[in-house]
Amino acid sequence: MTHLEIKELSKVYFIEDKGIKAVDRVSLRIDKGDFISIIGHSGSGKTTLLSIIGGILRPSSGNILFNGDDVYRFDENRLSEYRADRIGYIFQFASLLPVLTVRENLLLPTIFSTNGVHNKEKVLDEYLGMVGLGDKKNAYPSQLSGGQQRRVAIARALMNDPEIILGDEPTGDLDEETEQDIMDLLKKINLERNITLILVTHDTGLAKDAARRLRMDHGKMEEIRGNGRNK
Repeated sequence: MTHLEIKELSKVYFIEDKGIKAVDRVSLRIDKGDFISIIGHSGSGKTTLLSIIGGILRPSSGNILFNGDDVYRFDENRLSEYRADRIGYIFQFASLLPVLTVRENLLLPTIFSTNGVHNKEKVLDEYLGMVGLGDKKNAYPSQLSGGQQRRVAIARALMNDPEIILGDEPTGDLDEETEQDIMDLLKKINLERNITLILVTHDTGLAKDAARRLRMDHGKMEEIRGNGRNK
């Protein structure tokens, strides 16, 4: 079943009356549980595409269909529900609030959940255990390494039980060994929980961990054939 369908999607920015196409007529079908990597140079449109998929940035034209429903025809309440409960975000940097503990950072997304998260503490403990940080619940971000902060960010992305996780360069500032540890964790989550994972990265080596690989260039997308790894 098609989980997410992108149809003739474009995003145009205007600078001094000149239109610049950040995303140019991209079409893509994504099945439930797919692991997709998107590579491309800076400015190729990767992050813009991720923002549109996540319900953050409206497209200039085209459609995003989630389980058959057009996301950008949702009213504001339903669009907020899509962002909060269907999508989990892992940003380029861990983006943890420094004045909050790990526990408090993980509970933050549940405030915005429209469905409510039952047994929040149990869910929190489960995900912290999954990322190997069960003993860091009361620590502050400054007391964690860069890799540990990134693991907390992954656990935070899972708190509202999303169907899709969007990762924007989630290993960008990590050393090579920690980078691979994070990728292995993401693959495990994708495989064991059947969560659709769409990962933007500049690293072609890391991109090969995905079952499907895509390349963006000047807003256009193509699928890279061969050399992908099965889940």
